[in-house]
Amino acid sequence: MSYLLLFLSALLAATIVPAQSESVLVGLILNGQHVFWLLIAVATLGNTLGSVINWWLGRYLEHFHTKRWFPVKAETLARAQVQFQRYGWWSLLLSWLPVIGDPLTMVAGLLRMPLLPFVLVVAVAKGGRYFLLGWMVAG
Repeated sequence: MSYLLLFLSALLAATIVPAQSESVLVGLILNGQHVFWLLIAVATLGNTLGSVINWWLGRYLEHFHTKRWFPVKAETLARAQVQFQRYGWWSLLLSWLPVIGDPLTMVAGLLRMPLLPFVLVVAVAKGGRYFLLGWMVAG
């Protein structure tokens, strides 16, 4: 059940839903009853799949970006688009960052980045963040 909670919190944290996966991961590591590498893998998988949702939103819902209900503000989307066009897929290594990371993953879909390279780069970025956090907590 703990792994499912971690997966869901990581998935939601990568989407427009305000969620916090790092605190769940830290709590489970400090609990000491879970396999470290499995926690990192589950968090990475959930967070990467959440980014795939953003990619899909960018790819298929781009014509709604001017609507009031659209999940990302126009200014944030524009900044992310400039960043992505300037640095290309390398900018996705920043997909773990708060505020700019989720719009970057949406812009990748908007600009039609192929899914497989997208998933690989985002998984490396998000997995690296979870590993570093877990390593700092576990000592």
